[in-house]
Formats: sequence, C-alpha cells, structure tokens
Amino acid sequence: MSKPKIAAWTMIPLSITMIVGAVFALLFYHGILLFNNPSTKEYPVRGVDVSSYQGEIDWQVLAAQNIHFAFIKATEGSSFVDPYFRQNSGRARQTELRIGAYHFFSFDSAGQTQAENFIRTVPKADGMLPPVVDFEFYINTQSDISDASKVRIELDVLLHAMESHYGAKPIIYATEECYRLYLAGYYAEYDIWIRNVRTRPAKLNNQTWTFWQYTNRERLDGYVGKERFIDMNVFKGTIEEFAKYGR
Repeated sequence: MSKPKIAAWTMIPLSITMIVGAVFALLFYHGILLFNNPSTKEYPVRGVDVSSYQGEIDWQVLAAQNIHFAFIKATEGSSFVDPYFRQNSGRARQTELRIGAYHFFSFDSAGQTQAENFIRTVPKADGMLPPVVDFEFYINTQSDISDASKVRIELDVLLHAMESHYGAKPIIYATEECYRLYLAGYYAEYDIWIRNVRTRPAKLNNQTWTFWQYTNRERLDGYVGKERFIDMNVFKGTIEEFAKYGR
C-alpha cells in the first residue's frame, strides 16, 4: 500500500517552529537572551561570582555596573588554589563591593584537608561575607549518590572547620540536583545559595534560599578572560538587610 502524501503547506508551521527555536538558542548561547532576568525592584541586591576564567578584572569598572557583592573563587579540593584569587581579592577590596571567597568541594578529597587548603589561602578580613562551599558535580561527571552519607561526613568536617576559623557559618552553594540528592533535610541551619539558570528555584524542602544564581551567561564590562560570560546572582532581601548580612 502506498504511503499518503503530505502536503507541503503542512510542513510550514514545523519549519517556523524550528527556525524560531534555533534563533532563541543562538541568542541564549551568545548571552543576548537570558532565561532568567529578575527585576531589580524585587531583588535590588545583586552580584557576581568569578574565578580565573574571567582572567584580568578591572574591579573599578566591574563594580560600577549596579552590583553590590562579589564571591571570588579561592580554592578547590585539597591543593588547588585559583591563580587569580590573591589579585582579585586585593583589587576587589579597593571598591565598595562586599567580598566573599568560595571553595569548590571535591567529592574525592577529605574534608579536613580541603578546609586546610581554604584556610591557608583566605585570610580573615573585616566585613568579609561568610565563606562559601560550592557543592556541585564536576562538569560531565557525577558522584556515586549511593555514598551520599559518606559525602556528607566530609562536607560536615569542612563546614565546621570553616565556621570555627572564620567565626561565621558558611554558605552552601548548590545546584538543585545536588541539593536534592545530598542536602535536603540535613542542612537547614545553613544559608543556601541555589543555582537555577532557567527558571525560578524550586521549593527547597521547606527551606528558603538566601542567594540565587539566576544566570551564567551575563556579559559585563571589565574583564578579559577565556570565559566571556559572568555569573549573576541576587540576594533575597533589601539593601539594608544585605548591609547587615554576615556581620
């Protein structure tokens, strides 16, 4: 039996949909269109997080673009130190931004040695935002979720060591996936910095987020690195509340 012929005009809506989709994907890829763009009225306090991927940063230029804070990558695992941390930290403190430092958690390293790496790299400073543990999977890899309890043991060691040294309870940054798999139901006493670059954050097991990374594809002036985009975040509160936060 012969197959029915499909009229050419019936393919037009599909073609248009594919073209529109391709255009939207291209605009997003180049950072022209963002899935999330929260209003400054709802979230007046916003900031960036940076690492060596942003390369040389002109902090005076960056700070003048309606941002209030910056979290700077300091360390990763038990031995890696971001090569731009000392430079970024020193220059960022010459602006009016509030500055914090973050550590990228390793699922394959002891919590104590990770804490030691961060503590010997990040000096105490007046007005410093609480230290941050960046808790997410490495790119294109996932830890064995069956070992979640063992991972939490090492995370607890790291968090407690940071709090003891800096006198401030750390912030936990996490993707929604890692929050669900490892953190939900266990870390209600910690402020959560959640990542969701496509929609608003989902409900966090009866816990509210304090910071939200709403995009990883913003383009600002003031940096020249191999990464042309920069992460943008908001604080859940007013400018007055942020001025008191972590102090």
